[in-house]
Amino acid sequence: MTEDLITGTEHWRRIRRLLNEHRLELAALAARLYPGLPRVAGTDLLCWPGWLPATPLDLADLRLGWVSAPPPPAADGTGDAAAHVLPRSAAGLAYPTYAAAIEALDRPALFENRVCYRLLDAELGGPDPALPDQALLEEARPDQSRPGPACPPRLRFGLARYFDALNLGHAVAHELTGAWASSGTPPDRADLDWAALPLRASAGDPCALPRRSALTAVTTLTVRRAPGGAASFLLHWRDPARVNHAGGLYQVMPAGIFQPLSAAPAARRHDLSLWRCMTREFSEELLGGSEEYPTRDGRLDYGRWPFHRELAAAREAGTLRVSCLGLGVDPLTLATDILTVAVFEAAVFDRLFRGLVTENAEGRVVTQDGSAAIPFTRATVDRFTGGAEPLQTAGAALLRLAWQHRGVLGISG
Repeated sequence: MTEDLITGTEHWRRIRRLLNEHRLELAALAARLYPGLPRVAGTDLLCWPGWLPATPLDLADLRLGWVSAPPPPAADGTGDAAAHVLPRSAAGLAYPTYAAAIEALDRPALFENRVCYRLLDAELGGPDPALPDQALLEEARPDQSRPGPACPPRLRFGLARYFDALNLGHAVAHELTGAWASSGTPPDRADLDWAALPLRASAGDPCALPRRSALTAVTTLTVRRAPGGAASFLLHWRDPARVNHAGGLYQVMPAGIFQPLSAAPAARRHDLSLWRCMTREFSEELLGGSEEYPTRDGRLDYGRWPFHRELAAAREAGTLRVSCLGLGVDPLTLATDILTVAVFEAAVFDRLFRGLVTENAEGRVVTQDGSAAIPFTRATVDRFTGGAEPLQTAGAALLRLAWQHRGVLGISG
């Protein structure tokens, strides 16, 4: 191995370390590159008009559309455009993609190129009661324009793979980190030139979803509502040795990539449900449940799963309210989050999550004064969203939105 190859590989690893060590400061730096885009609740999370409903949107009112043949992304983080952020192997060959470089040089414990849902467009502005009802799953033309404000709230999806998003999102984050490291200035004073960010420039507007493989996380704030309305919530610390994204940061929980349970064709439409995704994440992150489920032809019979039935019964009884508060894009990695909140009455929460874990496959549950119940108060929200604690950008935005809508959500602080 030549000295140049060793230097190139070590430089790549060094930039990766800097990215993880300064992720929030670099996200703020990345956000400054897009002064014309709105922010979610005063955070660095980017959005488009129509992505933030004026009031919490009941999950049952959010329709999901299906596109069987979505257009290929205009920017994918591969080829010559990404060559400057890819190291070379010991044989002197450039890794073909950023995912391939991670696999060889910096692989976390959880790293799999699974089938995922690719978000193509979104409209969360609220339903027009004059419009006729639509089927929950609809086949849409891939060239159909974004729905206007008169459309019912909906999200449209196609299929992609996890590495499709990683190859671009992590590469542009690496590119920005390298440009900042070369500038010799602190992140809060850095003023990067777009000429140093050709891959990011080629990606265009981070919120122009069809231009890239915009995979989404369903990011949920789990709230326990005590009698009288006083509330608490859960936080998770993401272990950088176990996860590929946002290691070392706090995040609300559960949060997971929106994906079918299996790669089987039968699962693709069957699992196109935010609620089913959330149910699996509640089981896995809060209770330490396995990601291996009993399936037939790749499909899980949710109606026969006792935990799903209990959650569904709580929704039906009104002791669990599940709402969507919006959608946003992380400016650093282009990670896209569907922001949801689940408010459990205390007795229901205590029964369903009496086996709440202290740690799971991705990290540990945060405790305060020996309890996993973090008080939902103005002081706590300010502490975790004001920079005093390393909370992921999407989690900070969601906490602020929940505080903003606390009256509608039936919780007090």
